[in-house]
Amino acid sequence: MARILPPASTSPTPSTSQLSFPLLPSLLLSSCSRPRVPLSRAYIPSRRIALLHLGGAIPQSLLSGVKASTLLRLEGNSIEGSTAATMAQPSTNVTENNAIDWVKNDNRRMLHVVYRVGDLHKTIKFYTECLGMKLLRKRDIPEERYSNAFLGYGPEESNFAIELTYNYGVDKYDIGTGFGHFGIAVEDVSSGGLAFLCHNCDGSLLFDMFHVMRVVDLVKAKGGKVTGEPSPIKGGNTTIAFIEDPDGYKFKLLERGPTPEPLCQLMLRVGDLDRSITYHKKAYGMKLLRKRDYPEYKYTTAMMGYGPEDKNVVLELTYNYGVKEYDKGNGYAQIAIGTDDVYKTAEAIKVFGGKIALQPGPLPGINTKIMACLDPDGWKSVQF
Repeated sequence: MARILPPASTSPTPSTSQLSFPLLPSLLLSSCSRPRVPLSRAYIPSRRIALLHLGGAIPQSLLSGVKASTLLRLEGNSIEGSTAATMAQPSTNVTENNAIDWVKNDNRRMLHVVYRVGDLHKTIKFYTECLGMKLLRKRDIPEERYSNAFLGYGPEESNFAIELTYNYGVDKYDIGTGFGHFGIAVEDVSSGGLAFLCHNCDGSLLFDMFHVMRVVDLVKAKGGKVTGEPSPIKGGNTTIAFIEDPDGYKFKLLERGPTPEPLCQLMLRVGDLDRSITYHKKAYGMKLLRKRDYPEYKYTTAMMGYGPEDKNVVLELTYNYGVKEYDKGNGYAQIAIGTDDVYKTAEAIKVFGGKIALQPGPLPGINTKIMACLDPDGWKSVQF
């Protein structure tokens, strides 16, 4: 197997989606395993690094403005129509040019994606044994009646992660038709080769390889479902395969060379691709990396992100000809994006037509600030 390259030079914005307020255990990074992450520009890892070491769990009720008992119903349907979701109006103090300048200079990175599963232990086992992920941290929040677990291929300071949420007593979710798939880069789709980064006790990078006899066969043996056998992409040389995890979430395995970001894609469907591209560029500061039309299959895709596809996670937006709206179900929840200033980010989102789902402000008990918004298609993101 070829070794993985060290992480691309990105802003080390750690991940959080939930936070409790008693004294919390630190992230599962011991004193001898502090990662050394290269910086692309000057950056002070203040509040977002602190969130990681608080260990995790912003109560779900804070993100929706309602009690946790009603969170699933509201958040699972993008909380549109609830009192927590307010249509953003253009600010009288911020011009479009000012907003564009702010977004362009903001220090942003996609941090993690959040979705719900019916059996946390079973899903963790599947992801670690079949897909080569590491369990980064796990928490149980009995007062909110849920547990969550973060998994990925490298430390949250530098790598994209998955946050799984288990709500007590809920064993099944409707994934809907809007969510597409996650993409995972492997060095050989048919014969294995998933890999992840870790750190030695002196902080230096190690390149641990997760070997399997056959990725697809292992997925079948561990309770997953293969929905697309390994085959080359039409008109290209890349081999891909499609699988489903025990909850029915789809993963695309892409044969790709060594990469610092094996968890490389999140695909969501949108009703107006040009509108969505413009919004993600202006409000979220993403770049359009490439766009391709597939008239024979009647859909068009656009890859959006903060860096090149071979080194960063990208958001794949898909437009199916003639389809303007999608059922979002109640399984997929949101994506988290790091920002230097939630107030300025909220103003930019208002200017460019987004909806504010949670007004920007500090979390109770600490000085960390957070906000949440909906894009024009109703897909939710959290910024902090």
